[in-house]
Amino acid sequence: MVRDTSVNLAGIRLKNPVVPASGTFGLGPEMAAYYDLGRLGAIALKGTTLEPRFGNPTPRIAECTGGLLNAVGLQNPGIDVLTGETAPKIRALCDTPLIANISGFSVEEYGICCEKADRCPEIDIIEVNISCPNVHNGGMAFGTDPEAAAAVARRARKATGKPLFIKLSPNVSDIVPIARACEDEGADGITLINTLPGMRIDIRRRKPVLANRTGGFSGPALFPVALRFVNQAASACHIPIMGCGGVSSAEEVIEMMMAGATAVQVGSANLKNPFACPEIIDALPSVMEELGIEKLEDIIGIV
Repeated sequence: MVRDTSVNLAGIRLKNPVVPASGTFGLGPEMAAYYDLGRLGAIALKGTTLEPRFGNPTPRIAECTGGLLNAVGLQNPGIDVLTGETAPKIRALCDTPLIANISGFSVEEYGICCEKADRCPEIDIIEVNISCPNVHNGGMAFGTDPEAAAAVARRARKATGKPLFIKLSPNVSDIVPIARACEDEGADGITLINTLPGMRIDIRRRKPVLANRTGGFSGPALFPVALRFVNQAASACHIPIMGCGGVSSAEEVIEMMMAGATAVQVGSANLKNPFACPEIIDALPSVMEELGIEKLEDIIGIV
C-alpha cells in the first residue's frame, strides 16, 4: 500500500509535512549541493529584515546538554536580496513551496517586508516572526502580548493576500489568547514554537559562553514543550499549525501532527546532520505502515 504523506497547508499542497526551519538551512541554495530540494515539503528561508543585519558578535552558537544555544541576531542581507536573488535562485532549482520568514522592529517594518514578499512570485507563504529572543528593541516583545501580536498580524494581513503564518513565542503563560488574536486579525496559520531564552557559563573563563550572554535554547529537550504549545493552540484555533521545536525523527513528526500540527519544521537537527530532513522523509512511510496510518492528514489533531 502506498502511504500518502501529503498535506494541505493553508491551501497549498505539500508532498510531505517536513519543512527545514528558518535559520537552520543556510540561505537555502547552498543545500542543493547535498540533495534534491524538491524532496522537501516546503522550505522556510533564512529570517529576513528590512535592512541588512550583521547580527550579534561571536561566539554566538554553543552546544549544551539537550540542544544548543544561539544568539545569531538575525544576520541576513535584507528583504530585497531575499526577494530579488535568493528566492528566484531556489525556484530555479525546485518547485518546492517557499516560506519567507519576516522579522521587524516595528509594526510598519513588518508590513513593508510583507509587501515586498507579497510581490515576489517565488514566495508562496509568509511567516511573520514575532518571537525572536536574540535581538533587542523588537522581536519577542510583539509575540508575548495579544494586542501587540494582533497589531502585527493586522498590518501583515493588509500587506499580503498570500497565506500568512505568525510565529509565536513560548515565553508566555498562556498561548491561547495570542494565537486567537492572530487568527481574529486574519492570520491563515500559526507557527509554534521559537526558542526559549537560555544561558551557559564557561566556568574556567568565568564568562558566559555566548558574547550576547544569553541566547535561544533549541534542540531535543525542547520537544515536549513545543508539543504542549501546539496542542493548546490547535485545540483553541481553527487555522493550521506548523509545529517546531526539537523534532529529529519521523516518529516525532507524527507525534507533532497528532498534537495538531499540519506541517512540522525541523530546526536544530539540520545543524547536527544536514541530511536530517530527507532522512525523516524517507522514514515516514515505514513508520506510517507500522502505526497503521494510510494518510498523514487523517492523524492531524487526533489527540
